[in-house]
Amino acid sequence: MFTKSARFYDAIYHFIDYKSASEKLHKIIQAHKAGASTLLDVACGTGKHIENLNKYYEAEGLDLSEDLLNIAKERCPGNVFYLDNMINFNLDKKYDVITCLFSSIAYVKTQEHLYQTIQNMSHHLKPGGIIIIEPWFSKKNFWSNIITANHYDSDDLKITWMYTSKIENELSILEINYLIGTTEKVIYFKERHELGLFDDFQYREALKDAGLKISYDNEGLFGRGMYIGIKI
Repeated sequence: MFTKSARFYDAIYHFIDYKSASEKLHKIIQAHKAGASTLLDVACGTGKHIENLNKYYEAEGLDLSEDLLNIAKERCPGNVFYLDNMINFNLDKKYDVITCLFSSIAYVKTQEHLYQTIQNMSHHLKPGGIIIIEPWFSKKNFWSNIITANHYDSDDLKITWMYTSKIENELSILEINYLIGTTEKVIYFKERHELGLFDDFQYREALKDAGLKISYDNEGLFGRGMYIGIKI
């Protein structure tokens, strides 16, 4: 996952408008859970959603990457963050809202882990609380066997990251190559990202089995759709 690239994460995803996305997310949350005040962002990364949601919620974050969490803690020093796995975390508390955004759910890889993760999230919800999940691609719409390139350009940092995409053993595989230039040196490294390709019925079955009433938003925050599970 994000090992060597963690300290460059925000520059790599500079094109994401977290402020607008968080405002849209807040409206979606209030439409399904008016008055919600506590929120856990699972796979919170560098904390940019939390930074923008702080004015509305008592927000906490959870991520498996210590490097990403260190950035989140620096960005949001007043918030609580947990270093843990989304599949089996146990925080011994419950929330009004649990989010898993920007397709991070796919990092659980398998259908079994998808079900465990959503069951675990549901366990951490208050009655009437909601889970919001932005899915990754399914097998039908994943763009396999192509090459993708992205760039970041500032005076003291320049990044090109390029990857091939393919399907192996029911997983989408992104072999990402990074070329990063600073005023001191130019470095190169590579990361392999493995993400599960889940179909619509798999998300719906997992949410239903976790005791959640399902709502679906075709657009979501970034055009990939959004599953909303309401604890019955």
